[in-house]
Amino acid sequence: MRITFISLFPEFFNEFLKHSIVKRALEKKEVSFDFINPRDFSLKGRADDTVYGGGSGMLLMIEPIVKAIESVKEKNSYVILLGPRGKIYNQKKVKNLKKYKHIILISGHYEGIDARIYDYIDEEISVGEYILTGGEIPSMIIADSIIRLLPNVIKKESHQNESFEKKMMESDHFTKPLTFRGKSVPEVLLSGNHKEIEKWREENSKKNTKKYLKERKENDF
Repeated sequence: MRITFISLFPEFFNEFLKHSIVKRALEKKEVSFDFINPRDFSLKGRADDTVYGGGSGMLLMIEPIVKAIESVKEKNSYVILLGPRGKIYNQKKVKNLKKYKHIILISGHYEGIDARIYDYIDEEISVGEYILTGGEIPSMIIADSIIRLLPNVIKKESHQNESFEKKMMESDHFTKPLTFRGKSVPEVLLSGNHKEIEKWREENSKKNTKKYLKERKENDF
């Protein structure tokens, strides 16, 4: 898979490439990256301007962004804008995006991007109902979530039972020490009885899912 980041601050992604699963995917050549700065497509090296009709803040101009897209877009490319109007990102969408050979992720900044951008993208995605300084962190979230599902990056069984895979939250997990500040690991996990352990994990997963859904409802926008 090829992932292209369109951003005013491409250096923001430097550390993202150097660690953990993303680094492993690069080393195994399961993914490659491009970094495109819209400023390189502006005659004055500037990609933002004041807003027509007045208002505070600056807006990213349409021309540098579109030219940046066109400089890398191919027949099989899928163009995504990170923004608040998009559908909330979830694991179902991650699996859907995994099928594309080339994904272009556009990071907004300031007051956003000239609204004519919607004529040049395939989809807008939001990573949550809150405001961030720019789209770089959301772009990395999208990339990371997809990369970990690519072949040969992590073992398939490692993510089959993760939260959201079966519309359920994972069960609780424990490791050493056996007792920490008066709280001990559930005895069933020490029993060696795999049937009972699996039963406990299933019940605990249901409990965690119920709690998650309740808290999500209480915190709805």
